[in-house]
Amino acid sequence: QVQLVESGGGLVQAGGSLRLSCVVSGRTFSGFAMGWFRQAPGKEREFLATINWAGGVTYYADSVKGRFTISRDNTVNTVYLQMNSLKPEDTAVYYCAAAKDHVETMVGAEYRYWGQGTQVTVSS
Repeated sequence: QVQLVESGGGLVQAGGSLRLSCVVSGRTFSGFAMGWFRQAPGKEREFLATINWAGGVTYYADSVKGRFTISRDNTVNTVYLQMNSLKPEDTAVYYCAAAKDHVETMVGAEYRYWGQGTQVTVSS
């Protein structure tokens, strides 16, 4: 059974940083692309970042480009989201997801497995 477990969320002041981690088990991690999404209360799920199987290709939503960085370490089955210059509007539950194949994608429907989410709260 494939499991994705996020960690690293918490409360931070505006302008601060957090690094989220997502550990994947139960599947060959290096064989597929990964992504990060978030969902704020009353809003739809939002794509944030994706990375291909090897880590050489990344794409970001305009809302986080230049502030967030996605990376992965296939040796420890983990994908990361480094978040800098956080804003109150970044407050949401953050989810990692494993895609159906090795190609990076911004489309939520192309992700097969999802984590349980980790709360990020940014105070002003």
